[in-house]
Amino acid sequence: MTSGSKKIEKTGVLWTMLASSLLAVVSFATPALSQDAAPLSANPAARSAAETQAPPGENQGVTPDPFSGFNEPMFTFNLKLDDWVLRPVASGYSFIAPQPVREGVGRFFDNVRVIPRFANNLFQLKLAEAGTEVARFGINTTIGLAGFFDPADEWFGLEEHPNDFGLTIRYYNIPTGPYIMLPFFGPSTVGDTVGLVADGAMNPMSYLLPWYVTLSAGAGQRVVEAVNYRSLHMNQFEEADRYAIDLYGAVQDAYLQTRNHEVKKLHEEQW
Repeated sequence: MTSGSKKIEKTGVLWTMLASSLLAVVSFATPALSQDAAPLSANPAARSAAETQAPPGENQGVTPDPFSGFNEPMFTFNLKLDDWVLRPVASGYSFIAPQPVREGVGRFFDNVRVIPRFANNLFQLKLAEAGTEVARFGINTTIGLAGFFDPADEWFGLEEHPNDFGLTIRYYNIPTGPYIMLPFFGPSTVGDTVGLVADGAMNPMSYLLPWYVTLSAGAGQRVVEAVNYRSLHMNQFEEADRYAIDLYGAVQDAYLQTRNHEVKKLHEEQW
């Protein structure tokens, strides 16, 4: 009986790992969007770039792309995965859930990601901004019902200060390396990929709970977050594909320009 129970337990763990992996694949499948905005993905750096318009005239010319042989197939892979999986699911979800509900869900997940924003503002010695993130989290978690609403901004004028470790690397003028298109995660650079891992390591649950629990919970969160975000941006990919002559190049330029613009604003303290 003991041997049989152990076999069943091992089988259950393996199935949990497999299910979590599949969920992660679906959740990270948000690829490129428009010529004027950086690609949309589960990567917070890319998502932040997607929500920030880079001013015109910041293009520095042709961008070196030593990994183009890898990047272009991965870009196509991400686009197909969005076409076949993420967009249909997001479309059905948007039909069921009203837009105010989906916006509230987006604010909830944004509230959960407070630790990387706080930590990276602190790393950049932006003490006021780091303190604002703590205050926002306290207000929105309580009065804002776990972050579904944003009274910190609407009632108290405490604006969010987006930040991540990839920006911290750029803030101190450390080279971020060449551009890379990550499967499932979307556009990045070598430095931004390091930042993505560093920000993920700041999740305290990773150190308090068993790995298979955090893996399953994290994958589930990514699925809901990616579907919810995609449901709020249903038409952007189509517009990009319609107007961009070279969609891959447009996405690459927009991502890099926007990241450069974000770190420029950090130096100018215009958040």
